[in-house]
Amino acid sequence: MMMSGFFRLGVWQNFFRAWRSGYSGNLEGEGFTLGGVYVIGAGRQGVLLEHREKEFGDKVSLPSVLEAAEKIKPQAS
Repeated sequence: MMMSGFFRLGVWQNFFRAWRSGYSGNLEGEGFTLGGVYVIGAGRQGVLLEHREKEFGDKVSLPSVLEAAEKIKPQAS
């Protein structure tokens, strides 16, 4: 995203949401790398949930993570 990320309304909305809830970070590290969340099942189940940040501060839905985690079946030995 580089500099274009600073001009997106959603990025600023996410920043103010985090600031109002008391989150404080630092300015160390890459800063331009977007993250993601994966829930991967056992054995051949594969990826049960994939969430990639589209812009800075894009959060994954906790209920969808819990729902995907409940679908993980133990692998037979």
